[in-house]
Amino acid sequence: MKIKDLNVNQNKINLTAELKEFNDIREFEKFGKKGRVRNATIEDESGKIMLVLWNEQIDKINKPGIIEIKNGYVKEWQGEKQLSVGKYGEINYVE
Repeated sequence: MKIKDLNVNQNKINLTAELKEFNDIREFEKFGKKGRVRNATIEDESGKIMLVLWNEQIDKINKPGIIEIKNGYVKEWQGEKQLSVGKYGEINYVE
């Protein structure tokens, strides 16, 4: 699958892309539980999209490189498409 083909509310997304840059880590508290979130820009030959990293994903995916996403999903936030990998998905660097 290519980034240009991603649509809002789409799920079961599998793709490989280059992780280009990171935004700062933001900390938050929701329902009395602390968490962290960080956005990163990924791209392939068809386009780019914001990747949302949560909690442990921030420690695992922390440098530029080629990544593989399995079972991701797309949501819209402030008018922009964002790709996330939830608890049923995987995100890893390609060796």
